[in-house]
Amino acid sequence: MTNAGQRTPYVPNDEPHPWHRLVSVGDSFTEGIGDPLPARPGAEPDHRGWADRVAEVLGAQSADFAYANLAVRGKLIRQIADEQVDHALELKPDLVTLCAGGNDVIRPGTDPDAVAGIFAEQVRKLSSTGAALVVFTGFDVGWNPVFRPLRGKIAVYNENVRAIAEEHDAIVADLWALRTIQDARFWSSDRLHLNPLGHHEVARMVLRTLNVDNDLQPMEPAGPAGRTWRAARKDDLVWAREHFVPWVLRRLRHQSSGDGRTSKRPEATPVHPPGAD
Repeated sequence: MTNAGQRTPYVPNDEPHPWHRLVSVGDSFTEGIGDPLPARPGAEPDHRGWADRVAEVLGAQSADFAYANLAVRGKLIRQIADEQVDHALELKPDLVTLCAGGNDVIRPGTDPDAVAGIFAEQVRKLSSTGAALVVFTGFDVGWNPVFRPLRGKIAVYNENVRAIAEEHDAIVADLWALRTIQDARFWSSDRLHLNPLGHHEVARMVLRTLNVDNDLQPMEPAGPAGRTWRAARKDDLVWAREHFVPWVLRRLRHQSSGDGRTSKRPEATPVHPPGAD
């Protein structure tokens, strides 16, 4: 085993991988927010994201592969539990990804241990099917001055995730250890979601975790890594006005960016890369 108590990732033999049906469960991270696809004028774009990118690789290596993505932006862990997990079980996957709890942990006053208790219930349900289950730690936000105060709280939640994964033989995809994306150039302008480069790097990490051969190569971000103090402060003001204030207002109104939205891929269907017929 790669880590004590974790399900061993697939070791290639005669097949590229053994999976035929992937179901992804979660919030905006798994929906792919920050990685928009081209849209018609005036229309809201669909989003690709790391899960789609992983599914595209798996699908290219399996003639009968199907993929569903039940994730919806803004969802809290109890909403994910109530609205997505049973649906995921109905789709009878042999591979499941679960990333949940991040929206809860970053909210003021929440208890990461209590959030982890709900997470454990869902891991138990999903792992009981015999499907390979991939769970995610939270990002290390130490590099980000806006979210750095939450680093300790996220670390506590991560330790819970690791313990739960060990108990239920799940595979851990370690976002905390993914140093590549600890750089503003891998994040969208809202500072909450990865941009296409960030989603690409997460897809590469997930495929490494599953031990699946692939042709995805590292992508170099444009522009220098650092910024002048003046440029950083200007960006902070723009971010606060366009993203932080609306986020706070939604919290005060008990609203979510996912209100009224449904999953982008509610059924397991064949996967085609963007632009493919």
